[in-house]
Amino acid sequence: MIDSHAHLSSCEPPDEELVAAAAAAGVDHIVTIGMDGATCREALAAAEAFPQVYAAVGRHPNSAHGFDGADLAELRALAAHERCVAIGETGLDYYRDRAPRADQERAFEGQIALASETGKPLVIHTREAEDDTLRMLCDHAEGVTVLLHCFSMPDRLEEVLDRGWFVSFAGNVTYPRNEALAAAAERVPAGRLLVETDAPYLTPQAVRKERNQPAYVVHTARFIAERRGVSLEELDRDVARTAARLFGW
Repeated sequence: MIDSHAHLSSCEPPDEELVAAAAAAGVDHIVTIGMDGATCREALAAAEAFPQVYAAVGRHPNSAHGFDGADLAELRALAAHERCVAIGETGLDYYRDRAPRADQERAFEGQIALASETGKPLVIHTREAEDDTLRMLCDHAEGVTVLLHCFSMPDRLEEVLDRGWFVSFAGNVTYPRNEALAAAAERVPAGRLLVETDAPYLTPQAVRKERNQPAYVVHTARFIAERRGVSLEELDRDVARTAARLFGW
């Protein structure tokens, strides 16, 4: 079982407990995500400490204030680490809007270029910024492998699939109000589908009262398997193959 997107450094239990709980649930690969310099280094440290943990390094749009060449150079150096499997998360966030949009776009464009340069997949965050996010990807990400994390735009699914991008669903796909998102999870080709927790956020409905952690990705995977009319074991095999191809482990 794969958790393709978690934030171990933001979770309350120590990494040792999180990784052990995930292993007990059958989760044998976790990608932990950096959002700024400090959390990128923490992600790489976790990946060094645990063989089932890998890291993505990036600058989250909410942390994009003043992004410049020095910031991009720092990310380039971090991305050279052997346990780094992706660039991001990056993108645009007009919901929080914590960083000026010009800074978000500059950070986004820089990380698209870094993904192209390194050959690593690009992990996308977008919230209430779908049009601009897709425009920038279309304008700048030709040839880049794109993963839309915590997929949230079911009405744009066909456009996303037509471009060959990958799609990852988090625990919010299990919420009763998100029927359109659940329906979208039925239509993604098996070779383009991933599951994630986005821990400690977006706890799946089955354990909604708990703080999310990588072990809980099993609940999201089971929900998606049921919606797709396949066994959890079949979905797990498909996701494992897709993740291995995408992240190169």
